[in-house]
Amino acid sequence: MSGGEVAGLLVAVFWAILVSFLAVVLVRLAQTLKAATKLVTGVTEQAVPLLGEASATVRSAQTQLDRVDAIATDVQEVTSNASALSSTVSTAFGGPLVKVAAFGYGVRRALSRKNGTDAPPPRKVVVSRTLPAARRAGRRRGKG
Repeated sequence: MSGGEVAGLLVAVFWAILVSFLAVVLVRLAQTLKAATKLVTGVTEQAVPLLGEASATVRSAQTQLDRVDAIATDVQEVTSNASALSSTVSTAFGGPLVKVAAFGYGVRRALSRKNGTDAPPPRKVVVSRTLPAARRAGRRRGKG
């Protein structure tokens, strides 16, 4: 065998090894692509129904929020109506009741004077007022 034949034989062996290596790599790559295709198909089969359910859930939540908004609007309207009714009742009955109470007091007072038992003058009661700090301090000292 001559040197040229040996070199040709080495190149042929090298190419055979290279082609075998590339064939193995291509077979592994094909297997990986098949597995990836199966995985994507499985994910797609599961994801599509999940997306449909999520969409239905979002629609249901929107419907519930619309209902809650309507209820809140109704409650606000009822509150407004109750406030208006309260002020109307207060205006309608508050003034006359005060007048009736004052008239009753005047009649009692007149009758007591007529009978000769003059009651002492009533004390003034101030509702929801507080004493200034100086007067409160004086009261505390006086009690102590």
